[in-house]
Amino acid sequence: MTIVRFDRVSKRFMLHHERPRSFQELFLNALHLKRTSREEYWALRDVSFEVRRGEMVGIIGPNGAGKSTVLKLLSRIIEPSAGTITVDGRVSALLELGAGFHPDLTGRENIYLNGSILGLTRNEMDRTFHDILDFSEMERFIDVPVKHYSSGMYMRLGFSIAIHLRPDILLVDEVLAVGDQAFQRRCLDRIGEMKRQGVTILFVTHALDQVRALCDRAIWLDKGQIQADGATEAVLEQYLASILADEEQDLLRAEAARRRSKQWLRPARLPDENPAETGNSPFRRWGSQEVEIVNVQLLDAQGQERRFFHTGRPLTVRIHFFARERIERPQFGLALYHAGGFQINGPNTVFSGFEIKAIEGAGYLDYVIDSLPLLEGTYLLSASVNDYEGGHPYDYHHQAYTFHVQPGGGVRERYGSIYIPARWRAGPAGFVNA
Repeated sequence: MTIVRFDRVSKRFMLHHERPRSFQELFLNALHLKRTSREEYWALRDVSFEVRRGEMVGIIGPNGAGKSTVLKLLSRIIEPSAGTITVDGRVSALLELGAGFHPDLTGRENIYLNGSILGLTRNEMDRTFHDILDFSEMERFIDVPVKHYSSGMYMRLGFSIAIHLRPDILLVDEVLAVGDQAFQRRCLDRIGEMKRQGVTILFVTHALDQVRALCDRAIWLDKGQIQADGATEAVLEQYLASILADEEQDLLRAEAARRRSKQWLRPARLPDENPAETGNSPFRRWGSQEVEIVNVQLLDAQGQERRFFHTGRPLTVRIHFFARERIERPQFGLALYHAGGFQINGPNTVFSGFEIKAIEGAGYLDYVIDSLPLLEGTYLLSASVNDYEGGHPYDYHHQAYTFHVQPGGGVRERYGSIYIPARWRAGPAGFVNA
């Protein structure tokens, strides 16, 4: 049975720029016929969905996607610009901190005020009051005006009121993030209990693990429109893939911009030079430049340039170079660092026995990893070309390339930075199988 229905709902706001700050400024602007600019902003555009009674739906998306607008429309704080909204039941909402509270009233008075707004009688509120107080753990401060409350105290009291007023529909918008960890757990446990009791819950959060654990279904909003609606895991997978793709493009654009910058293109300081004399860029580069590393690509199994990889999957580092003259027996090398600062390894062609007789002109060299042994985390890569002994750098790019590793490839380990293929073996005694 449908309890919430959005039918082609849109919500428009007008953003006023250069808004007058006083009546005097308003009068002077009118006198000089100065107009303030206005911008039309659609928080939601033609959004349609239904929620069944007893369903828990997680609404996800980036900031500004329209998530909070959906809940405000459901709670009738604002009205839609177009479309119809049908709600069949009593709505209890925990939205912005302090929403629904009168700052000059005490916590006790605000509890009764919220109950009366929802149509509960004084006797009903008397019976519920101590349950609200016990859950919120606010007994010491219940007769203090709420304008003196901290954000955590607001959340405690607001959440306790919302869950004890016997709602048919509970709206929760991100505010759990301000509470302490123990109280957050209690809130999530209570939300799970209400779900089992058949309360319909719409849950806006950036905590995707909570959505995965609690929600039957997820709706992904972006730029005021639904991008995906369906089974929680499937929608989260699409959403995370979109986030990773955007972050990947940002990393690639940043590296391309750095390669084009004058600071990156000039011969940078040698490692023993004074940073104060040559700049303090985190992406250091040095070398005599007879050979230049013109680009470093990180490629997946399909040969596509990426910045996100998975444990146990292939990764190829391609070093593009240009030798301005014939260079005999060069040494190409890499250095891999965890974002925490420690070096993981430092392979080079000489150590590997990969003999290069000479180079001249443009070319590239691949370092192929068939099964990436790195666990989840952020990593930095250096690339270099040196003389055979490694004492003279032609071009060295220090920690210039960032990439991320996600779990995958059948590897279930989570702790540390390196996956070591191994197996467990039991001894002949001391183990009980039954």
